[in-house]
Amino acid sequence: MAFMEKLPAGKVLLDDTVPLTAAIEASQSLQSHTEYIIRVQRGISVENSWQIVRRYSDFDLLNNSLQIAGLSLPLPPKKLIGNMDREFIAERQKGLQNYLNVITTNHILSNCELVKKFLDPNNYSANYTEIALQHVSMFFRSEPKWEVVEPLKDIGWRIRKKYFLMKIKNQPKERLVLSWADLGPDKYLSDKDFQCLIKLLPSCLHPYIYRVTFATANESSALLIRMFNEKGTLKDLIYKAKPKDPFLKKYCNPKKVQGLELQQIKTYGRQVLEVLKFLHDKGFPYGHLHASNVMLDGDTCRLLDLENSLLGLPSFYRSYFSQFRKINTLESVDVHCFGHLLYEMTYGRPPDSVPVDSFPPAPSMAVVAVLESTLSCEACKNGMPTVSRLLQMPLFSDVLLTTSEKPQFKIPTKLKEALRIAKECIEKRLIEEQKQIHQHRRLTRAQSHHGSEEERKRRKILARKKSKRSAVENNEEHSAKYSNSNNSGSGASSPLTSPSSPTPPSTAVEHAPF
Repeated sequence: MAFMEKLPAGKVLLDDTVPLTAAIEASQSLQSHTEYIIRVQRGISVENSWQIVRRYSDFDLLNNSLQIAGLSLPLPPKKLIGNMDREFIAERQKGLQNYLNVITTNHILSNCELVKKFLDPNNYSANYTEIALQHVSMFFRSEPKWEVVEPLKDIGWRIRKKYFLMKIKNQPKERLVLSWADLGPDKYLSDKDFQCLIKLLPSCLHPYIYRVTFATANESSALLIRMFNEKGTLKDLIYKAKPKDPFLKKYCNPKKVQGLELQQIKTYGRQVLEVLKFLHDKGFPYGHLHASNVMLDGDTCRLLDLENSLLGLPSFYRSYFSQFRKINTLESVDVHCFGHLLYEMTYGRPPDSVPVDSFPPAPSMAVVAVLESTLSCEACKNGMPTVSRLLQMPLFSDVLLTTSEKPQFKIPTKLKEALRIAKECIEKRLIEEQKQIHQHRRLTRAQSHHGSEEERKRRKILARKKSKRSAVENNEEHSAKYSNSNNSGSGASSPLTSPSSPTPPSTAVEHAPF
């Protein structure tokens, strides 16, 4: 097949989910404008940082592009007169820094292509839609029965994964979705095993997995085709969004925040847990559960994107669970991500932060019990329950599932072993990243404590006490020497008023350092 043979191999080592932070270090005024020098850092390593120079007009252009998200972002207003004054520039710099803080801490905005290109142009300068089209065109040379209807622009959150609405030429009314993605930093399968496993996905039959119509891969990417679903995903239901709209527009600022009914939460939750257990039992790594990866087919939830772990793509929630060292297996990652999914189903929005200290009122205390076991401080610190344990909890144990479809997914023994090794490699990278974050956090806390006002006062008091003790010890030493000097002359003729006589003790105390 031409698609398999002609495209170059490659692997993206960059993890797009590692957060970028940005700090304005200085500003410089030129003839008619001001430039801001910004230090951008990827992750926790200061060594992994670089400088960019941006004008206010660059910020304004970015902000206009982000308006699709429907958020009110705090970009300082334009000023035509007096915009070169020193005080104004200093004030604007503070405002721009606040703007950067907002967009880099918003989980959806920080992962979008617009923000990545603004902060890291060297790594995000490529036209990913054009790259995807080249691969898709190559595919169509050998598979002429398919035809592109239109690109589905930015419907997903991933920068390097693109979608196209398709049709079959002899069935023009049917609509399908083609997804194309290149390899990620966690691709550890050999090229041969990777391609075999991708081609195996259409044979996976499960009542809660969305069927893959066609799948193929080469050394650098994979291409899959599924039926297009007009209703969209579970996230579309929660946010009352249109499936074809861009990700930023659909999910950044929902017009109405409302969770699902209790029975929906129970049924959908049970279905998702059942398919997670199936995959775990099969030894198939997933790690990509979130509401946009759960397709709604009537009243049935069906899991999407099983190919992501084979491609080595990082998880949507990686920046969350990489903070907690006890969430260090793909099974525990799935359970933690299920907590995020359950929270969104319950409250109609994602949690403000994780871990969650306290949960708002829910339709049932049984819901809160599951949320506490997956998102609370204690759970994140001590570890996640198993999927089997969640299935036994009151929220899901009494849900009756009516399906006659028998699950089928036969994975050859050799490929199972390849999956096991790849899974271990994925977990090893996660554990190493968690270790580095943990050490960085400890060091930051120690430095913060050392530089705090309270700690400085404590060290000052200790220094005074030590100084006083030293003075007293010196005084006692001088007294002892003086006494010994007077007593050592018994029977000697040395006069008492010798010039070499020691200084009287009283004088020594006066000059002792306090």
